Amino acid sequence: MSVRGFNPEAIDLNEQHLRTVKALLPYLWLPGRTDLKVRVVGAMILLVAAKLVTVFVVPYAYKYAVDALEPTNGTLVAIPILMIVSYGLGRATVDAFQNLRDAIFVAVGQNALRSVATEVFVHLHKLALRFHVERRTGGLSRVIERGVKSTEFLLRFSLFNVIPTLIEICLVTAVMFINFDYRFALVTLTSVGLYIFFTFTVTEWRLKYRREMNKHDTLANTKAVDSLLNYETVKYFGNEEHETRRYDAAMHGYMTAAIGNQSSLALLNIGQALIIATGLIVVLVMAAYGFKAGRYTIGDFTMANVLLLQLFGPLGFLGFVYREIKSALVDMDKMFSMLKVDAEIKDTPGAKPLIVKGGVVEFNEVDFSYNPNRQILFGVDFQVPAGKTVAIVGPSGAGKSTISRLLFRFYDIQGGSIKIDGQDIRQVTQKSLRHAVGIVPQDTVLFNDSILYNIRYGRPAATDEEVRRAAKLARIDEFIDRLPEGYQTTVGERGLKLSGGEKQRVAIARTILKDPPILLLDEATSSLDSATEKEIQRSVEEVSANRTTLIIAHRLSTIIHAHQILVLEGGRIVERGSHRELVELGGLYADMWARQQEASVARATLAVLEESGKL
Repeated sequence: MSVRGFNPEAIDLNEQHLRTVKALLPYLWLPGRTDLKVRVVGAMILLVAAKLVTVFVVPYAYKYAVDALEPTNGTLVAIPILMIVSYGLGRATVDAFQNLRDAIFVAVGQNALRSVATEVFVHLHKLALRFHVERRTGGLSRVIERGVKSTEFLLRFSLFNVIPTLIEICLVTAVMFINFDYRFALVTLTSVGLYIFFTFTVTEWRLKYRREMNKHDTLANTKAVDSLLNYETVKYFGNEEHETRRYDAAMHGYMTAAIGNQSSLALLNIGQALIIATGLIVVLVMAAYGFKAGRYTIGDFTMANVLLLQLFGPLGFLGFVYREIKSALVDMDKMFSMLKVDAEIKDTPGAKPLIVKGGVVEFNEVDFSYNPNRQILFGVDFQVPAGKTVAIVGPSGAGKSTISRLLFRFYDIQGGSIKIDGQDIRQVTQKSLRHAVGIVPQDTVLFNDSILYNIRYGRPAATDEEVRRAAKLARIDEFIDRLPEGYQTTVGERGLKLSGGEKQRVAIARTILKDPPILLLDEATSSLDSATEKEIQRSVEEVSANRTTLIIAHRLSTIIHAHQILVLEGGRIVERGSHRELVELGGLYADMWARQQEASVARATLAVLEESGKL
């Protein structure tokens, strides 16, 4: 059974907005911040005081001044002048109270804004890798940006426009009833009620345009960020027109929604103006009749006009504020909804810091899948002894990089256990685990900052000398010294100003600076030429000496020194042993080794032919 006019979606949305407001309120009354609480109370006192002066001083002073100036009134000249001065001082007092209120409250509002933004930022870093892999960074940043701005708007206008206006409605109605009669109060309340009802109803209807604008704005921003981050790829394939069409399609959707939003706004403004004008006309006509009948003075007539204009001024602004608050709540809902996303990977209750003595790494019958329909690892079982080096090789898609993610506990396994020095990594704090393991990833992404900052990121408290020592071990110090700005050279977005090899060496220097007891090298030399690879290999051997090291490699020549080599295929370890043992075994590893040796010989022959000019 359906009920005409009943919209369960609107009710759900209003309940969601209410929950968002409730979630925001605690940030205004933070435990232990007595200074901020005093500011909140002081701002509220000034808010009420400003409205009392607005309603009980300014209109009455104006009324008595007008009555005193009436030609038939024999009042002394000093009386109207006193009333005029009182009127002017009253208005100045209201402005002073409002500005003092804003000055007192600004620290509360900004502190709340900072707390909300920081909490969202911290929570996003707590979320599992799965969340960030499935989200678009451009859209995510846009949601946070709009949410923070909307929080600031809501705090400023809801407290200093909505609440004062509601107080003023009550006070003006009371004055109308006391100074005139119930009809004036009734007309005032009816006008205000119709105005609020009309504003709320039309604004609810208009929200669909705002949501569409937000959706297409996020979509357009996401496409722009993706396209600009992949600038080189766009150029490689000459797809500028394709990217422009995708961006323009999103902007077209935004344009259509914006046109609907602005057109409906015009309808809302016209309706509001008609309601205000009607209420004002009715009250003034009644006051005029009362004046003719001798019940009211000309001062009463002007006072009624002043009261209504003072009321409808902020009330007209209230319509704008309500529209914007509803829009802000839509933006805030999205931001606060991120705080509700469950952090898939959590520290277990009572988790203790990891204590690394030797650094033994154990994978015990590990089963893992990113989703239930596709298992990646099947009973993976191996041990990396303290201070030893173990390498993992295998074809693409075998699950090699998954092992590195599991060691960092970016995901939790479905079966078996992963231990460091006998401690299950699910039972220790994530911070201590990741502090103990250093990684040089296959795809090195750098911050858009200086080389110094990117290397120091391995240990932010490190001195300049320690950073330079790490750069020297990574064989990148000479390259940096040749740059005009040296260590202060910015690397660009995602490190695009550096070559693949240079980025890789910065990553190696960063990990050297971190000085972890356990090293994980995920295709650490994949972006390097042969000569540089050999240099880096010597550095890696120096750094990994007496450290537990796990190497995930494609080039087998880089891991022949490993104490043990694991061959992974289809998520299972199919072979294990030293380089010599595996070559003699004649299995998958031997086949991979033979193919790479043939390729190496072919490259060497080609280089000789090019050098001799025969090619």
